[in-house]
Amino acid sequence: MSSSATVSASSPISEFATPDLPLRDDVRRLGALVGDMLAEQVSETFLAQIETIRTAAIARRQQGQTTENLARTLAGMPPEEAEALIRAFSAYFQVVNIAERVHRIRRRRDYQRQGDAPQPEGLQASLLKLKEQGVGLDEATQWLSRIDLEPVFTAHPTEAVRRALLEKEHMMVASLVNGLDGGRTPGEAATDAARFRMALTAAWQTADSSPVRPTVADEREHVGFYLTEVLYRVVPVFYESLEHAFVEVYGSAPELPRVLRFGTWVGGDMDGNPNVDASTIKATLDAQRRAVLERYLKELWQLASLLSQSTTLVSVSDALLARLQQYQAELPEAAKRSRPRHGDMPYRLLNDLMRARLRATLEDAPGSYASPEEFAQDLQLILDSLAANKGQHAGWFAVRRLLWRLRTFGFHLARLDVRQESSVHAGAVAQALGQAEPAQQEAAERASALQPYASGEQVLPSSEEEVNARLDAVFAALADARARHGADALGSYIISMAHSRADVLTVLALARRGGLVDEKGQVPLDIAPLFETVDDLRHGPEVLRDLAADPVYRQHLAARGDTQMVMLGYSDSGKDGGTTASRWGLQRGQVELLEAAQQLGIKLTFFHGRGGSISRGGTKTTRAVDASPRGSVDGRLRVTEQGEVIHRKYGIRALAVRSLEQSLGAVMVSSIRPRPAEPREAQWRRIMETVSKASNRAYLDFVGADGFMDYFRAATPIDVIERMTLGSRPSRRLGQDAALSNLRAIPWVFAWSQARSTIPGWYGVGSGLAAAVDAFGIEAVREMGRDWPFVRTFWDDIAMVLAKGDLDIAELFSQLAGPDLHARFFPRIQAEHALTQRWLLALSGNETLLQHDQRLALSIRLRNPYIDPMSLLQVDLLKRWRAAEREDDALLRALVASVNGVSQGVQNTG
Repeated sequence: MSSSATVSASSPISEFATPDLPLRDDVRRLGALVGDMLAEQVSETFLAQIETIRTAAIARRQQGQTTENLARTLAGMPPEEAEALIRAFSAYFQVVNIAERVHRIRRRRDYQRQGDAPQPEGLQASLLKLKEQGVGLDEATQWLSRIDLEPVFTAHPTEAVRRALLEKEHMMVASLVNGLDGGRTPGEAATDAARFRMALTAAWQTADSSPVRPTVADEREHVGFYLTEVLYRVVPVFYESLEHAFVEVYGSAPELPRVLRFGTWVGGDMDGNPNVDASTIKATLDAQRRAVLERYLKELWQLASLLSQSTTLVSVSDALLARLQQYQAELPEAAKRSRPRHGDMPYRLLNDLMRARLRATLEDAPGSYASPEEFAQDLQLILDSLAANKGQHAGWFAVRRLLWRLRTFGFHLARLDVRQESSVHAGAVAQALGQAEPAQQEAAERASALQPYASGEQVLPSSEEEVNARLDAVFAALADARARHGADALGSYIISMAHSRADVLTVLALARRGGLVDEKGQVPLDIAPLFETVDDLRHGPEVLRDLAADPVYRQHLAARGDTQMVMLGYSDSGKDGGTTASRWGLQRGQVELLEAAQQLGIKLTFFHGRGGSISRGGTKTTRAVDASPRGSVDGRLRVTEQGEVIHRKYGIRALAVRSLEQSLGAVMVSSIRPRPAEPREAQWRRIMETVSKASNRAYLDFVGADGFMDYFRAATPIDVIERMTLGSRPSRRLGQDAALSNLRAIPWVFAWSQARSTIPGWYGVGSGLAAAVDAFGIEAVREMGRDWPFVRTFWDDIAMVLAKGDLDIAELFSQLAGPDLHARFFPRIQAEHALTQRWLLALSGNETLLQHDQRLALSIRLRNPYIDPMSLLQVDLLKRWRAAEREDDALLRALVASVNGVSQGVQNTG
């Protein structure tokens, strides 16, 4: 790890393939910088201790040793020393993560530089694929107007990266990217290395997480970093890449419509979070408006110095001159502030007045822009004038970049979704109407009683109860936001735990009472039921038919363009039914919902509530789109991005562009030329039903066994995670006990990931596959996995989860539960793990789990020598902290450091 450390020929770093040798060199060089930093900041002795532990961890893996010797070395370490060791291992993860991300940029540049073949999954490759399938320029252009790509950022962190550390990471990335093209002088290279070392050392001296639980405002700032510091900057590059791809493939590019926008849940996700309410909705929308308007003002100021064309040398359009005269008359005070020596520079003079209007917009003062469209009209006037007067290379491209940003971010930056659980709505209505508890009423009875209130015939009675007052304030805030920020600022109203038509009509009734009604008497809100349990997914089509048959809701739907959004919950379905039942329930549910929508004559938009881990739907976007049912994308991809996924996909500008390009390319291919109908799919569905049912039985038998929750709470660090300051939302629904059904999916998955068994990601899969082979034969199941993208992607994801786990270390965590619980549960884990791995290999024909993805296999092997010691330290610290009645703050700090460190190393944690 240090500059003096040697790397054995058998270590993971010696296994790089030829294209990845530059990555190997970066890992070695940056690892040496970490070593030098640790020797300086702590001591040479400390560095030697780390190297000894690392070497022992590598030997344990390569020689098939047990964890006993390494665990004995780490046992009983003082908390402060353990915390320092953990942070040192984490520093290595940080530089490996950075090196891998920068290597992705290097590979992208190599493709662009060579030019003989487009980068796989890029926009050019996607358009070439479409062209080969007979898609011409006209057809591709027509489809562009239907494309709507919308990543939605949520405040569900499983990787608590502070903004201060994000900024330092950007410094480190920039210093590496500077040297990618090999044109740096020795002096410049030394400066880059010094900057990297400076950022690395400053990061070491910065605590990994705040000791205070983040507020909603903190979460908004965190997500705002990605929106304003990364995505705002790269949106024009994304559109330019799309334009370039069209030119390369078709010889010309069409006028590009908006195909991308962003959403957020931060400040609007009330489900289980008492800290989110009407005030956070207002504060979030105001803060986002301020952030994006300030960006536009800064960019206009930069354009002012560029657009200095003089009328004595070049012409300007009459329309632009007319707009300038209009603004000078309407804004006389602002016009006076323009410098007289700029009198022959109409672009600059108009720019001055546009900035005055934007400042007025920011301050809600007279003269403000009424809408983003008004601002866009001014920018378009400048573009048209430049294009008509030889200005293509004298500012036109820079103005167009601002216009693309404006079309993407508007005056709101990101659309704000609002979410609340169905029982909260139902309880509020029951209180207002003096009814019995909702659980004691039939859904049809509730729906019938709601009809006059949902239609606007009657107004739902007011109530002074807190829940009613809070909901009234929320809908009033949404009405005010729509008036102030425009309809584009609001996303969907999501009903979590939606079970019936009554749950949707309840929201309509509450919205009307809160004043969210447009000039036509309609509720201007997309209401999206969230089907998040296996049962809800199964009954989703029935709920959709019931809604469409309701005259009140059908009228609401007609006002929304006969388009219904349905959110699909990957988290709770996986927690409640196991990963196989969840995956199959989601796949089957989409097919059946699409069939129902087609029969009902309505359009359906799926909103995918994916998390970071495999058990919560986390997988590569391109593979997820490819594996989706035919017709389910249809030009629209709305998907949540959260936790470490946001950081991994959007933390670096070049990779953010790549991620967006991959998503758009996948959506275009899947929508314009979906997979042909597969006659074997009917048989495959029967096989998957068998897999799902058997897997579900095995999973429920395991998590439903007597004593299981006691085992879970003892055999994982869930008690540490619940004490951590990861997010503003509690780990389980308010006022409810610690039963599995009440536990949030994120801490559930996060805890098992820390314990290195990753049970939610694979448990039951082996039992399901064995049952299918018994029923249909191995060749039928093997054919399904080979030829059906849905199953192929699923098996690859399970292989990755198994590869990242370690049952030897998981056994040490299990032993924390005591001999009885350990003996009752861990043998079942071992048996199902072995069964799952055996059938995955037998059906795929692979000899190793990650034979299909050698880069990922190497990445895991690179990290294991640092994850393993941190996990062993965590076991020892957890045992001691619990023995001290969980009151030892030094032990808790070390434990929190270990959770953060393992998260960085394992990734896909929650």
